[in-house]
Amino acid sequence: MTKHYNKQEMKKRRRELRKNMTFCEKLVWTYLRKKQLKVRFLRQYSIDNYVVDFYCPKFKLAIEIDGDVHELKEQKIYDTERQSYLENFGIKFVRIKNEELLGNPDLAFEKIEKAIKQLITNPS
Repeated sequence: MTKHYNKQEMKKRRRELRKNMTFCEKLVWTYLRKKQLKVRFLRQYSIDNYVVDFYCPKFKLAIEIDGDVHELKEQKIYDTERQSYLENFGIKFVRIKNEELLGNPDLAFEKIEKAIKQLITNPS
């Protein structure tokens, strides 16, 4: 059986990303860590050769924090292809822009809570 999740060869990259989290990623992590939402999230989790910012294995939910770089045309294409590839594993996505977090963090966190509640009531 092929291993797709947290491959050993991606370990160094995951560690590097955890050490160099952006301010917005740190903000979301303080909200998600220690099962504050009653579900476990992992940060900088790899699936095949891609790393998602935050991942809830129970619900196959990925949370991506999109900074300014995600507005570039090339990055948008990459993000779309990457998300489509990962959705083939049954992974659902919540994308939050930095502006959302910095403008009104409560609304951004509510977006995450709604996604979790929806997955709890309708897991498919």
